[in-house]
Amino acid sequence: MRVHLLYFASFRDIAGKPDENRELPPGSRVGDLWAALSREVPRFAAFPSMPPAAVNEEYVGADEPLRDGDEVAFLPPVAGG
Repeated sequence: MRVHLLYFASFRDIAGKPDENRELPPGSRVGDLWAALSREVPRFAAFPSMPPAAVNEEYVGADEPLRDGDEVAFLPPVAGG
């Protein structure tokens, strides 16, 4: 299955691109995608846990199943003051 992954703010800087299409095994979940990204990009692995995620513009948890054509975004931490 193929999903469209969006990178925002600091995640875009880390990934070096605004988005990408990803092939995933059938039955993959949001947490599986984050685990794969963390294995490939050491700076993602530095996060103590999976950041908030959205699938098709709806917040979801790590156990959310992914479907072919889903749009996925992990939301980077934001500093404020």
